[in-house]
Order: sequence, then C-alpha cells, then structure tokens
Amino acid sequence: MSYVLGFALILLVVLLFSMVRVVKQGFVYTIERLGKYTLAAQPGLHFLVPFIDRVGHKVNMMEQVLDIPGQEIITADNAMVGVDAVVFFQVLDAGKAAYEVANLYGAIMALTTTNLRTVMGSMDLDETLSKRDEINARLLVVVDEATSPWGIKITRVEIKDIRPPLDISEAMARQMKAERLKRAEILEAEGDRASRILRAEGEKQSAILSAEGKKEAAFRDAEARERAAEAEARATQVVSDAIASSGSAAINYFIAQEYTKAVGKFATSPNAKTILFPIEATQLIGSLGGIGELLGEALKPASGDVTTKLPPADPRERVRVPRAGEVRASVPQSRES
Repeated sequence: MSYVLGFALILLVVLLFSMVRVVKQGFVYTIERLGKYTLAAQPGLHFLVPFIDRVGHKVNMMEQVLDIPGQEIITADNAMVGVDAVVFFQVLDAGKAAYEVANLYGAIMALTTTNLRTVMGSMDLDETLSKRDEINARLLVVVDEATSPWGIKITRVEIKDIRPPLDISEAMARQMKAERLKRAEILEAEGDRASRILRAEGEKQSAILSAEGKKEAAFRDAEARERAAEAEARATQVVSDAIASSGSAAINYFIAQEYTKAVGKFATSPNAKTILFPIEATQLIGSLGGIGELLGEALKPASGDVTTKLPPADPRERVRVPRAGEVRASVPQSRES
C-alpha cells in the first residue's frame, strides 16, 4: 500500500510540472493542443492541460544576426569577386516563423545569397566597390519583401567585404597611383598658373603706379618750369622797365655786377693760379672803372635838394686795359691752396 501511495505522489508531481510552463523574456512559446497550434505564450507563467497541451517551438523574438558565408560572384564585366555579408532580422510573428517555413535560418541564408548574386552580378566591378550603400539598400528591399510571409522583419543587410582578384587589385593600385600623380600635377600646374597671374597682376599694378607717378612728376615739373618762366618773364619785365627808364646805364650796371661775381668765383677756386681772359672780355673789364659813376647816376635823387657825392676811386684799384691781345692776370691764391 505504501508503494502505491508513493507512486501516486510521484505521478502527481510529474503532472504538476507538466502543467506549469515559464516563458523567459525575449522568447515566445507556441502551444499546440492535440498537435494543433493554438496560441503563442508570452513571457511569464502559463498552465497547460496535461497530455493535451504541449510546447511546440521556442521562438527567439530578439533581433538576430545571420552571417552569410563568402560567395564567389561574377560581375557584369566578367570579374570574379569574393563577397561576405551579414543579415539582421527580427521575428514579429512567432506562429508564422514556426510553421510557415521549415528552416528559418537556412531559408534566410539561401534567399540572401541568391539575391546577392543577382544584384552584384548586374554591376561592374567599379560599381560593386564604390556603391555598397546601393547594394545594401537593394538587398534589404528584396529580402524583406520575400521573407515577410514568414513573420520576420529584415532590419539591415550589410556587405562585410569584397575581395577582387590579385591581378585586378594590382591594376587598381597602379590606377590609383596614376590618378593621384595626375591630380598632383594638375594642382601644381594650377598653383604655378595662379602664381604667374598674381605676379603679372603685381607687375601691372606696379607699372600703372609708376606711370602715374611719372605723369604726376611731369605735371609738377612742367608746372615748376611754367612758374620759373613766369618769374623770369616778370624779372625780365622789371629789368626792361629799369632799362627803359634809365637807359644804357642800367644795362652796364647789371653786366658789370654779374661779371664781378663770375671773376670772384674764379678767385675762390682752389686750383686757380693763372686765368686767361679772351680779348672780348678786356673791353668789359675796361668799363669797370665807371661802375662808381653809373651807380651814382642811378642813385641820384629826383629833386636837387640832396646831392650824393661818391669818394674818389683809389688809383690802385684801377684796372689797366690792354690795347690788344690776351691779358694775363694774376689772381691771388686762396687760403686752401
């Protein structure tokens, strides 16, 4: 009797354990009643009918990643490349994911591989290397549309690596080097051109400023000459008026004064020992004796009340006028000589 009670107790415990199911977070259990899918058990505690209800599939509802193994793909320009990819997906309907497809992971892998060959096979090698975002977008649209009846959502498809053949890689490296050299030469030529343009602009501005300076200097010089000519004309007019009022005495006075200044310059020259005067100059020297009389006549007052008397000339200061030929005159040496 005790054995029967023990067996009954054990059977009761087994029945209790078979009735209670705890679903973990992130999973959904499909419950089958007599072999038919009835409900999807969400995370938490659930009670099942013994020998009638059972757990069919434990579906992972979290986002998952599926690694697509390397594939050899022939591009549109007959280049063989190796491609690796990954697929991110999430189950939205546990019932469809469990009962609409037999092998969910294998189906996603096969579908992605097929569409990857289709998309990349329609592109050239350069496009496959430079348009990864376009390839990813096209694969995402195609694979997500194909897997939507399975109750899953393809969130992302990414190309991990594209491996072109070795000879193509070397050719691409040479092409890249040539392209960089080309751009370097273009940039150098553009820099040289810009430098020459700037230098030419600077020379142009310098020439313009120099021409403007010369023009301004010419205007100033012409203005100065014009003013000097006006001053000379006024001086000449004054002299003419003086000559017209006093006669030849004013002319003799001015000539004698300038000649005296010129002779004085000869005397102060450090190298002057002997001075030779031309014969025409002796006539002018002879007239120096009358400078005093000319000056007295020029300074004579108009009224007869005041009379100015000049002292008699010193006989030693008279200059002897030679009769003909050159006159050899000795000029005292300067202190510096």
